[in-house]
Amino acid sequence: MLKYDVVVIGGGPAGLAAAIEAKKNGVDNILVIERDKELGGILQQCIHNGFGLHVFKEELTGPGYAERFITELKSLDIDYKLDTMVLDITEGRVINAINTIDGFMKIEGKAIVLAMGCRERPRGALSIPGTRPAGVFTAGTAQRFINMEGHMVGKKVVILGSGDIGLIMARRLTLEGAEVKAVAELMPYSGGLTRNIVQCLDDFDIPLLLSHTVIDIKGKDRVEGVVIAKVDENRRPIPGTEKLYECDTLLLSVGLIPENELSKSAGIKLDTITNGPMVNESMETNINGIFACGNVVHVHDLVDYVTEESIRAGKNAAKFVKDQLIDNSNVIDTKPGDGIRYIVPHKVRVENLDKTLDMFMRVTDVYKDVKLVIKADGNIIREMKKKHLAPGEMERVKIPVRDIKGKNISNITVSVERGVN
Repeated sequence: MLKYDVVVIGGGPAGLAAAIEAKKNGVDNILVIERDKELGGILQQCIHNGFGLHVFKEELTGPGYAERFITELKSLDIDYKLDTMVLDITEGRVINAINTIDGFMKIEGKAIVLAMGCRERPRGALSIPGTRPAGVFTAGTAQRFINMEGHMVGKKVVILGSGDIGLIMARRLTLEGAEVKAVAELMPYSGGLTRNIVQCLDDFDIPLLLSHTVIDIKGKDRVEGVVIAKVDENRRPIPGTEKLYECDTLLLSVGLIPENELSKSAGIKLDTITNGPMVNESMETNINGIFACGNVVHVHDLVDYVTEESIRAGKNAAKFVKDQLIDNSNVIDTKPGDGIRYIVPHKVRVENLDKTLDMFMRVTDVYKDVKLVIKADGNIIREMKKKHLAPGEMERVKIPVRDIKGKNISNITVSVERGVN
């Protein structure tokens, strides 16, 4: 059996940052396991810019952002195995994995960091009627074909869903000569960042059809068109609003699902809202010594936030190995209040915090001129005025440790309150 102090599953931005931080915090024996043929994860196909503004204070492409971490990982002599599939995680933090060089392996980690990322929701999850012709892709698959494999996926395109990947692909396809006829979004608001709506749709005169969805796909061997209809407040198509869009390609950008089959096999508790592991302030799951970070916990909108969260996971995995995490501290539950969909982390052991408690969350609707109200056991400890909140944009709240330490608090809630002038 191979034995390591820290084993990181996933060589994308989350896994790289966690492994590097564990090394910087005094743990030498680290292994990164990646199922792809190269490190960097999804960043390798994201050739657009906009990465690194928070972490590096400059705009990088996805491969450029990944390369900085890959270079640092190699300079620190951290072991990694590519093209390696983890089969499951068993008791005692033992990983069963396989590749074509080593064959079947048992790998024991004193600590494990889960950084498997997320996957796209496919057509089968949507129940779109119609035939099954060629020309239906998830947006991420199309991105890989165009940016990494050098294949165009179509000439006349309709995109369903306004997630960030779909918005970015609308621009990418247009720049490659395709005609993007429309982006249809089921909800009355976009699921992507405002900057992507402006830079990827508005700048190219691509219409965004809010409260619309695809109700039929035409074509036998290849997509020949899709029928789009307006939906009511219950998201049901409104008869009489159907319109045929002739196209040869339909891209789906309808949500991402954290990749947690391994987490389930390890007995880790998942949040029913995020579909990711429930974690504490150290990014540790309910299984002692197994940590999680990045999109496997909850889907982020910025890779910079993935990096920040993963640094915390790597640092605390190192602390766990060195028996420095405090387990008998005052435990605080975080609870989403009105207008908040979820909060990460789910539990907080105050004694393990450094300077601040960092909480990530998403709101349930679009709000203007409101405030985020943070309460500890019902008492307001912080208020933040917000001109604009949207589900597509993740919010972060920082609470100074001095506001909660030594006060025997049992819960912290965050809610959206209207009426801010």
